[in-house]
Amino acid sequence: MARGKIQIKRIENQTNRQVTYSKRRNGLFKKAHELTVLCDAKVSIIMISTSGKLHEYISPSTSTKQLFDQYQKTVGVDLWNSHFEKMQEQLKKLRDVNRALRREIRQRMGEGLNDLSFEQLTELIEDVDNSIKLIRERKYKVIGNQIETHKKKVRNVEEIHRNLLLECEARQEDPYGLVDHEGDYNSVLGFPNGGPRILALRLQPDHHHGHHHHHSHLHSGGGSDLTTFTLLE
Repeated sequence: MARGKIQIKRIENQTNRQVTYSKRRNGLFKKAHELTVLCDAKVSIIMISTSGKLHEYISPSTSTKQLFDQYQKTVGVDLWNSHFEKMQEQLKKLRDVNRALRREIRQRMGEGLNDLSFEQLTELIEDVDNSIKLIRERKYKVIGNQIETHKKKVRNVEEIHRNLLLECEARQEDPYGLVDHEGDYNSVLGFPNGGPRILALRLQPDHHHGHHHHHSHLHSGGGSDLTTFTLLE
C-alpha cells in the first residue's frame, strides 16, 4: 500500500509536533552517522527545539570548533573576528555609559561643575531637587511605618494592662472568689473585736490506719488553716 503524501506545513498540535521532531531528529542523526562511516565525511548537525533544548551530532574524533575553523578556511571568512568586533563595540558602549554615570555622580556631589553651562547647571539643580524629594518621601514612609508599628505595640500593652486592672477589680469586689475549692471550707460567722467577720476554716482529715472513724483537728501548723475575711456591708 502506497504511503500518503504529507503536506509540509507547521504541525499545530504541540504533542504531535514534538513527537515528529524527535523522530526526524533521530533519523537525521542516523543518516549523518552513516555518511561519517561510509564516506569518511565530517558531519556536524546542530538542532534547537521550540522548547529551547539543544541537540547536536558531531562526527567522531572531531569537534564543532574544528569544523567551524575548516568552514572559515574553506569559505574565506572569519566568524570569530566578526564576533570579537561586535563584543568590542558592545564593551565600548558599556564603558561610555559607565563614564557618563561616574561624571553625573561627581556633579551631584558638587565636583566637576566648571565645564557646565548655565542650562546644564539649571537642569542639574532640578535633578538634585527631584532626587531629594524622592528621598524625603521614602524617609517619611519608613518613619510612618515605624510609628504605626510602635502604636500597635503600645495598644497591645494597654490592652494587657486594662485586662489586668479588670481582673484585680473583680477580685476586690468578690473576696469569696479567693476560695478555690468551696467544699474544702466550713464557714463560721462571728464578731471578733466588735466587727462582723467571716471565718473560713479549711479542715484536712487525719487518716488513721485500722480505725473506722475520721477525726478533724484544729491546731497550728498542722491539718487545718484558719482564714478571716471582713464581711461586706
